[in-house]
Amino acid sequence: MVWNVLAAALTLLYPLAIWFGHGAIEPRWLAGLLLATVAVRLPALKINASARWSAAGALALVAVAVASNAVLPLKLYPVLVNGALLAAFGYSLVHGPSMVERLARLREPDLPPEGVAYTRRVTQAWCVFFVVNGAIALGTALFCSEAVWSLYTGVISYLLMGLMFGGEYLLRIRFKRLHHV
Repeated sequence: MVWNVLAAALTLLYPLAIWFGHGAIEPRWLAGLLLATVAVRLPALKINASARWSAAGALALVAVAVASNAVLPLKLYPVLVNGALLAAFGYSLVHGPSMVERLARLREPDLPPEGVAYTRRVTQAWCVFFVVNGAIALGTALFCSEAVWSLYTGVISYLLMGLMFGGEYLLRIRFKRLHHV
């Protein structure tokens, strides 16, 4: 529980710390924040291939930031996260069951075929979200100021994710009502 709260706090504060720290603190020292963010997330993750690759990618970004003393590798962390989530959700579409179906079965073990099809479509929608969100995060990292990057990765992307969750929840209620699930 404590690890989850700490990981969430660091993840939410990370873009703001990069924005406020840029120009005041050398990027190699800011890299310690990314290292801490990854370190506190590890106990909460099931150490599967996706989690290992994600952690390795984050450590590579830390190493490049420390070696080059550049802020860009640190700004690429949200791109890495979106890529890792896309890989995990996309893999589940190919090798089943879909990621959203797995989550749905935690509450409804006897998911009907209509529910399986619905959860597959939701997983596909999340894949599209991760592509678009990751592309925007990459664009802001490469072409925008630290303030714009921080605003997008630290506020707007979370609002969009919340809208996605909320919209899907409303669609799920409607789906269940229409299909008597």
